[in-house]
Amino acid sequence: MAEAASAVSALRPRLAALGRRLAALKGAGGDDTFLVNGSATLEKLKDLCKEEKEKAYPSKLLQLYTQAVLDITYFEENQLVDEDFPEDYSLQKVKELICILSEPEDLVKECNINEEPTSILGTELFECLYWRKGALLYMYCHTVKERSEWLRENIGVFEKCLNDGVHYLMKMLSFRCPLQLDEDVSFQDKDTARLLSEGIFSDTRLLAMMYSGEMCYWGLKHCGERKQKSLETTDPGSSRLQSAALDFREVGKNVLTKYVAVCEGPLKGQGWNTTSAKQMLCCFRKSHN
Repeated sequence: MAEAASAVSALRPRLAALGRRLAALKGAGGDDTFLVNGSATLEKLKDLCKEEKEKAYPSKLLQLYTQAVLDITYFEENQLVDEDFPEDYSLQKVKELICILSEPEDLVKECNINEEPTSILGTELFECLYWRKGALLYMYCHTVKERSEWLRENIGVFEKCLNDGVHYLMKMLSFRCPLQLDEDVSFQDKDTARLLSEGIFSDTRLLAMMYSGEMCYWGLKHCGERKQKSLETTDPGSSRLQSAALDFREVGKNVLTKYVAVCEGPLKGQGWNTTSAKQMLCCFRKSHN
């Protein structure tokens, strides 16, 4: 039961910090459903941590903490979007939220539980954490790229945000491998079989592909093709991201090619538009030639 004791000890300061954050948001008038859910989860966690450590299951504690983090930060992300990412403080707020969304993974490693991190939190929660970090940077970049003066003065910051955002989404897409179709496995729906073989398990994964392609397009358009170099991450102290700058053209071309193939193949007629993706693909190919 040492693992449970370790998890409880590592959780307590984080629960206190998350509780203070929640209180500040509520004090500022926040009463969103996600805050209510986050508050309920925090209270449940505090009760579990007070119980005898022998009764606490580390994976359950860490999953609940992750859910509380996801709920509370989602409220804050929505505030930023509603306020159109205010220029004076939104970058710092984005970095702060990404740090908080990285806490569950840090916590798993800190507890030294002899299991794979994805076995402890579950693949879906890991995917959600990386999706949220990538989507947050996508929304931020989508907004600030329209601020020409800001962009001229902060092109390096913009490139770092794009780089990190694409890395987060690529990581999110890597947690589950495409299904290897066996001749012995029969699928009545061939389109479903192809989606699974392409690793498309949800609409969110398709969005992650499109978001990645768009960010690569913005990177190529505004930052150009630069030599591989080291970029400071928007996740301070993180060793999880690759340090080399992305090849925006190559990554964007690959991910959008797959996106178009899936949307015009097994998902044809399901409402997925490929016009924008095809236009960006043309730009990637022209820039290469």
